[in-house]
Parts: sequence; structure tokens; C-alpha cells
Amino acid sequence: MFTDKANKIFKEVIDQYHIIDQVDQEFSNPYDSKSQVLEHLLYRKCWIDTVQWHYEDIIRDPEIDPVAALKLKRQIDASNQDRTDMVEYIDSYFLEKYKAITPKSDAAINTESPAWGVDRLSILALKVYHMHQETIREEASVDHKTTCEAKLNVLLEQRVDLSTAIDTLLNDIENGDKYMKVYKQMKMYNDDELNPVLRGEK
Repeated sequence: MFTDKANKIFKEVIDQYHIIDQVDQEFSNPYDSKSQVLEHLLYRKCWIDTVQWHYEDIIRDPEIDPVAALKLKRQIDASNQDRTDMVEYIDSYFLEKYKAITPKSDAAINTESPAWGVDRLSILALKVYHMHQETIREEASVDHKTTCEAKLNVLLEQRVDLSTAIDTLLNDIENGDKYMKVYKQMKMYNDDELNPVLRGEK
């Protein structure tokens, strides 16, 4: 199943990141971009999500220097753009994979594309990892660990459900029961022509 591969790669990414556990550490993708296209995209996607997860932790420091916070906000903005780009690359992979499939006359479109489901699965992998860390944090209280254990069980159940839904969607597309479209991002705030501040209007 596709999500077995995705979840395995996401775990690889998160474990690799936390060896050094620094947002500015060097990135290296172990999957070849030519011969292992999907794996390469999934690894890169989760790395972006993992770094951004920690950006979001850092920027919530109540003692953070305002100048540093503004710089970090710019980094988060750039990361969000990278994240959206990667979703489109993954969807493009699926579009190419299923381009020869003719949808059935009664085929339906899904509420989200496969890659946006993958986006949620990647974030969920991070939630699972960090919630698990809370269940084993030595200085945490028993009540805290118990609460986090219950939350972790919900996240694990959610991962099973989401994985099943994504695999079912891909199977439906392959069988012609559903079809997919990719709407290219219409973000306006990063565009020099669409954001009035960036184009110099007061």
C-alpha cells in the first residue's frame, strides 16, 4: 500500500532530524530524484514539515527577541511556500501515474487531492512522534503522561483511518471510480503583483 511506504519514510525523516535536532542542520535526501521519484518527494515533504514544526515551537518563546521573531516569521512563510510546492509536485506525480486512466461516466471527484491527504499524514507523523515523547519524558507527571498516552492512542487511530482513506482514494482513481484535479496555488500574499504592499501601494 502507498501509505505503508509514506509512513515508513516519514518516520525515517523524523528520526533523522532528531539526531541533531536543529532547524538549521544540513539537509540530505537519501532517495534519488530520478530513480526514486516518489520516495524523494515524500522525504523532502516531511523534512520541510519537520523543520517548520520546530520553527513554530521556537517562535512561541515568550522571551524571543522581536528582530529574531520577524526573521523566523519570514522563514516560516518561505517554508509554507515550499510545503505547498511539494504538495503540487506529489500531485503531479499521481497525475502522471494515472494519466492513462479513463474515469467512468459516474466517477466523482474527491474533496481533496491525494497529496493534500499526504500533507496531513506527514503532519500526523510529527504529532505521533512528539506526543510519544511526552509519554516518556522523565520529568513529566504521571497525570501528564497518562493524558498524553490517551491522546497518542487517538492519533494512532487517526493515522490508520487517514492511511486507509488515502489508499482507498488512490485505488478508486486507478479503477476510474474517482478522478483528480490539481488547482495550482492561488496564494496572493507572496505575489509581487497581487499583494498591494509588495507592489508598493500604501
